[in-house]
Amino acid sequence: MAKHVYGPVPSRRLGYSLGVDLVPYKVCSFDCIYCQIGRTTEKTVERREYARVDEILAEISSAVPADKPIDYITLSGSGEPTLSSITGTLVHEIKRLTRVPVAILTNSSLLHNEEARREVTSADLLLPSLDAAQECTFQKINRPHPSLKLSEIVAGLTHLREEYAGVIWLEVMLVKGINDTPQEIEALRDTIARIRPDKVQLNTVMRPPSEKSAHPLNARELNDIRTRLGSRCEIIPHFPQRRRSATAKNTAEEILALVKRRPVTLSDLVRSLGIHRNEAIKHLNLLERKRKIRTHTHRGLQYYEQS
Repeated sequence: MAKHVYGPVPSRRLGYSLGVDLVPYKVCSFDCIYCQIGRTTEKTVERREYARVDEILAEISSAVPADKPIDYITLSGSGEPTLSSITGTLVHEIKRLTRVPVAILTNSSLLHNEEARREVTSADLLLPSLDAAQECTFQKINRPHPSLKLSEIVAGLTHLREEYAGVIWLEVMLVKGINDTPQEIEALRDTIARIRPDKVQLNTVMRPPSEKSAHPLNARELNDIRTRLGSRCEIIPHFPQRRRSATAKNTAEEILALVKRRPVTLSDLVRSLGIHRNEAIKHLNLLERKRKIRTHTHRGLQYYEQS
């Protein structure tokens, strides 16, 4: 089983995305209440080399055969990727290896750091997030490292737009009763105008969150906020259905690699691995009997997660 690379997984934002973990589970600068992979185990802002470039490249090379449709290679995974000091080097080496575009998912916390900001600008697409425009809301929803201040993060995003000629899609994760008030949305609108992303993408709690108190907004509420945030704002769409051939050599290992990173539904696995529903159920039942995975019901959907 690959240590750093997983998928391709179906992404509502990126199509089929080959995920790359640059930091161990769950090393992050935030401990967001909505996080689908659980509580942060090491909250830090220290950038260092958590993995070797050559090791990751070898895994990527074996994961991108011609018969697997991959839309993006995405640096994301089980923590904050910009905490890795090899981010810039790795992006350059990936571009030498393949023509698949590189995307980076980041919580924006280190973009005030000039070196970290410079490294991410080598990617084809940046997907930073900003969940709040007021410090009190920021502290409540993202639970950041004590050294982090929202004003610095916004400044980093503003500098990023000035220095980066590529595409920026800014994600806003909305949690009911936390960052969806009229005052917060108005502050977000003004802050987003300063950052000038190409697109603003609204999201809400879909998978089982870190805290049970994190609840989603409904479709009407999302649409209302989308209207208030302006014409460049959209609600993240459902994953586009595409046929995909079965290519998994070891389906059980690929399932384990996916549930290690996030809770998944049966439909997620079928789309990601390109296998029949019955085959997925067979492997899931076996893994559950071996106590390698467990099930969890959230808002009427059954999710599979690592035991």
